[in-house]
Amino acid sequence: MGRIADWFVKCFTDEAILSAIGVTLKMAFFSCLISSVLGITAGLLLERYSFKGKKFIIRINRTMMGMPPVVAGLVVYLLLMRRGPLGMLGWLFTVKGMIVAQTLIIVPIMTGMVHQHASGKAPAIREFCMTMGAGRRQTVWTVLREIRHDIYFCIVTAFGRSISEVGSVMLVGGNIKGKTRTMTTAISLLKSQGIFTEGIALGVVLLVMAFIIQWLCDFLQKEESADENN
Repeated sequence: MGRIADWFVKCFTDEAILSAIGVTLKMAFFSCLISSVLGITAGLLLERYSFKGKKFIIRINRTMMGMPPVVAGLVVYLLLMRRGPLGMLGWLFTVKGMIVAQTLIIVPIMTGMVHQHASGKAPAIREFCMTMGAGRRQTVWTVLREIRHDIYFCIVTAFGRSISEVGSVMLVGGNIKGKTRTMTTAISLLKSQGIFTEGIALGVVLLVMAFIIQWLCDFLQKEESADENN
């Protein structure tokens, strides 16, 4: 227990570990933000409009939801490598490249979850708005308000998926100390070195971070519900 306590102290004093925590939060925040914008929009559009090939697109998206992270990492690596189509960006082995890989993984998950939730609730909400004489913008706003808790859940799921990723960020980021090393890749490195106590302690810190994010989302939802009741 003493060694674990010492490692917790080290987590907040060691520059390399603080850098890994910072990279993890930065990568998770921006990949979750971009994925939320793209995924929520795509999910709502898939629910709202009918067009030729829609079922095929939904099946493709569901397949992408189960895409192995290392496959996504390999695809992004090939795109960002020096001789790749996007090699001129210079994003390989950078946090930006890791964000691209995470976005590729999370967007299909967000799209599928939002589409599923919207398909179950939006048609009835839209019909109710029509009977009340609501306009198009009012209807869209009402749908978003009624499924906002489901959207919160999707965003939290996306954030948790982002901070827990190893394979894709290892391929694209390279696990460079002080630059692209995240908490999960640091844990993987500690395991390979046989330093299990420190790896467990860092894993606990990662779980605490995920718990805090979840708690904040629940708190904000309760505050919003309380304001509406008042």
